[in-house]
Amino acid sequence: MNHTLKIALLSASMLLWGVQASTLALADEHDRGRAEPRPEARGPGGGRPGPRPVAGRPAFDGRGQVLDSRYNHGRYYPPRGTVLRSLPDGYRPYYRGGDRYYFSGGIWYAPRGPGFVVVAPPPGLVVSVLPPYYSTVWIGGAPYYYADNVYYTAQPDQSGYAVVDPPDNADAPSPPPAPDSAQGDLMIYPKNGQSKEQQAADQFECNNWSKGQTGFDPTQPGGGIPGNADAARSNYNRAMSACLQGRGYQVN
Repeated sequence: MNHTLKIALLSASMLLWGVQASTLALADEHDRGRAEPRPEARGPGGGRPGPRPVAGRPAFDGRGQVLDSRYNHGRYYPPRGTVLRSLPDGYRPYYRGGDRYYFSGGIWYAPRGPGFVVVAPPPGLVVSVLPPYYSTVWIGGAPYYYADNVYYTAQPDQSGYAVVDPPDNADAPSPPPAPDSAQGDLMIYPKNGQSKEQQAADQFECNNWSKGQTGFDPTQPGGGIPGNADAARSNYNRAMSACLQGRGYQVN
């Protein structure tokens, strides 16, 4: 075999090998393109898709927080027992029975060693303000404020809201009551987008507070007090107006 023929055979072999390698690479790219999920089907950060929600199982976000879907609350909270090295900004300290608790964003913490653990607050603990995100739910004819599996009720005499045990019929909430006809002479308009449930709760609590302040009960004949019922009703209406205006309503 002469030198020229050897060179020709070697060139043909290299060309054939290049065609085969290119074909294999294209096939491999095609298979990988079929196997990889589309960008919009990937999970957060471009990784693999997260687990799909399963009925009966808690839903988690990307930070391990659990979705609280009761009463359509729709917020995520860290599970009880989660330990933090430091408290979040804007927390408020509270004390109950000599124990310290810290409240921030609807989440309760207690000191544990060098850090803090997410806990359930004890019933009877009174907070000055409700969580920034809460759901108003009517149970047994009374309004409760709910967030992160904790129930609160208004305590006007303590200027706050108390943590309470879950009501016995917590799984059977009722619609908010119709506006009290005894308050029909007051025209009430929500200025801050309050829901019907929230407006009913505010009227309920302002009514209780106004009755305590004036002694006048609009559901009773003559207000349930001796003397000048007209003057007592006027005092009651002024108290109701002040209470509702303080909660973001226009009262005429």
